[in-house]
Amino acid sequence: MTESRPHSAAGAHDHRGPAAGSGRVLALIVMIGVAVYVAVDVVLQFLPPHYSPISEAESNLAAGPFGWIMNLNFLGRAVTSFALVGALVSVAGAARSSGRLPVPSLPVPSLPVPRLLVPGLALLTLGGVCSAVLTFFPTEIAPAGQSVVATSVVGTVHLLSAIIGFSAALLAIVLLTVWIFRSGCLPAARRSALAFTVVAAAGLVFLGLTLTVVPALLGLAERLCLVGILGWTFSVARGIRRRR
Repeated sequence: MTESRPHSAAGAHDHRGPAAGSGRVLALIVMIGVAVYVAVDVVLQFLPPHYSPISEAESNLAAGPFGWIMNLNFLGRAVTSFALVGALVSVAGAARSSGRLPVPSLPVPSLPVPRLLVPGLALLTLGGVCSAVLTFFPTEIAPAGQSVVATSVVGTVHLLSAIIGFSAALLAIVLLTVWIFRSGCLPAARRSALAFTVVAAAGLVFLGLTLTVVPALLGLAERLCLVGILGWTFSVARGIRRRR
């Protein structure tokens, strides 16, 4: 019986290896995706037709001669979200295999993750899908003094996708931040995840106010929300990369 223990430990290590490795690769994709998304956003602000980052929505960058670049950026944000989902599944699977995740099994054998993680991943996936939808349903440019406008089916789909996407992403990072703290996974990402969650929540509240009270600050509120969501995404991915 004493000879079987080293064998079991080695087996557990071999079982965790591929999952941990794939999680680190996906986390690197996430970090690159966030960096590229931010860089493209910044560059497009300096290109015609020079939309205001303070008063105009980010989606306006998809209108104009360089709009196709922003549409690709929306798709890239979706891929980044899906990559983070895969990375977190790998982390949870490796932690459970090692016996370091003290949570009951879920009735989904292909997804060995705790309860807080499942709805969080589902909402994060929904946020990615909504980002992809923005690519194919362009926004309508609002007249001066208005925050948003949707007079067509296409514009309505875009607006609803943006609202659902932001809300789903915020709820996802709240649930996943709680999971990070309760599960003991990703200790290196705890503080930054919590900080960016607060920023994203403040940004979403601010965004709601701009839709009703201060439309001239819509762009600023939306970008504050994006700072929280993208910052959280990057910091969690970095925590996965640092995980041992």
